[in-house]
Amino acid sequence: MKSSATPANRLIGNLLIAGVILVLVPYTALTIIFDYPIILRQETGHILTRFHQGGGALIFTWWLFAIGGLPLLQAYVLIGQKLENRLYFIRWATTLGVISGLVQIVGLLRWTFVVPALATQYVNATDMATKQAITVAFTVVHQYGGVVLGEHLGQLFTVLYTVLLSYAFIQLNVFPRWVSYLGYVASGIYLLAQGDLFATVLPGFPSWGLAGLVGSTLWLVWLLVVGVQFRRLPEEQPVGQELMSFAN
Repeated sequence: MKSSATPANRLIGNLLIAGVILVLVPYTALTIIFDYPIILRQETGHILTRFHQGGGALIFTWWLFAIGGLPLLQAYVLIGQKLENRLYFIRWATTLGVISGLVQIVGLLRWTFVVPALATQYVNATDMATKQAITVAFTVVHQYGGVVLGEHLGQLFTVLYTVLLSYAFIQLNVFPRWVSYLGYVASGIYLLAQGDLFATVLPGFPSWGLAGLVGSTLWLVWLLVVGVQFRRLPEEQPVGQELMSFAN
């Protein structure tokens, strides 16, 4: 008889897969209609003008991108509940994972509720002084909401969560080892994206422009793989036995 205190493996898998799809679809749309993420480092006037031209469809796409990761947060919590009694660092890892998702959501929502107002004011401004003031305001919002919250803290905590969870999977012999190795590789490349963030305040800081795109894509692939692997785990046995029996 299945324990009611044990989160269902199939539910965890479904949440991970759904979260990946809900993030990937608007992300892909943004790369097509807004040149995301390349546009993030371009001149402010160009960003605001392009954003204003995108209209309501672009605003709604950013909103979908921001909230699309909510199923992932629920999956993080359920994975934590399943494994926290088996490894001492799982609660800490779960906290990092949830925080990473929340700060990225907050950072992304600036494109839905802050940038539209700035873009409209910039396009309608008739004097250079007003445009310069809006440019300063956008830079502050962009650096704090985007670079500090969404990219630095969000990505860094995501990397730490992925590494810790990948290590846990190996220690518990949950999935084939290549699943964890994929998590390590994705994390390593994703971590390189931090160089691009430091380059925004330290000109010349070493960076690889594709690290964020490649790292985030591999990370989504890793989440998808983990979701599929969770769906393959048996449901009937109590937690503490089900993972070992599947690995054996």
